[in-house]
Amino acid sequence: MKQYMLSVHHDPAAEAEAPEMTPAEMQAMYENVAAFNEEAEAADAMVFGCGLFPPDTCTMVRTEGGEMLLTDGPFAETKEYLGGFWIIKCDDLDAALEWARKAADALSGGPVEVRPLQEDAE
Repeated sequence: MKQYMLSVHHDPAAEAEAPEMTPAEMQAMYENVAAFNEEAEAADAMVFGCGLFPPDTCTMVRTEGGEMLLTDGPFAETKEYLGGFWIIKCDDLDAALEWARKAADALSGGPVEVRPLQEDAE
């Protein structure tokens, strides 16, 4: 089976313009995501998934001349950021797109990027 990453992207500018979710709407979204996770696990499609803390919590690691250099914050200067992801396994891209549709529904229509994982050469 092939593996795909379903990544969840956030755009703070778009989120600031959208109406704020009520606590009940937020709870419903959490429950929908939990139901998506349970369905993917029951179908043996789930490999791993998790949410991520915001970009201001990250540390970039580089090396120069064997020395480790640390920088606070994300590598890319972008407005959007990766908020979480799932690694799933399924037969093909069409199946991965269907899982992404279900994930987007669970996230109240939020964008979900589908990207195949590189497979080991045998």
